[in-house]
Amino acid sequence: MVKADIIDFVYEKVGFTRAEASEAVEVVFQVVKETLNRGEKVHIVGFGSFVVRNKKKRLGRNPKTGTQIEISPRRVLTFKPSQILKEVVNNGTGKRSLRT
Repeated sequence: MVKADIIDFVYEKVGFTRAEASEAVEVVFQVVKETLNRGEKVHIVGFGSFVVRNKKKRLGRNPKTGTQIEISPRRVLTFKPSQILKEVVNNGTGKRSLRT
């Protein structure tokens, strides 16, 4: 599924025009990006949580040459699915359907 599919789904389910559906999806994604950029957690009940974690500088190895290199500190994005999403993915069932 790509963003255009999500826009089409919103268009069909909610009854927005395609332009309104596109704008709604874009606004949601923009809010999520801005929130994560500030280092805040995004928790969507029934779906999961997005969290930005800070990784410290560490030593690593070049797998080809075996030489040690310093890996610089960075921020990484992690996602932890909710129990409902796990049930839907694993069993095709859950307390609530993601499509309702």
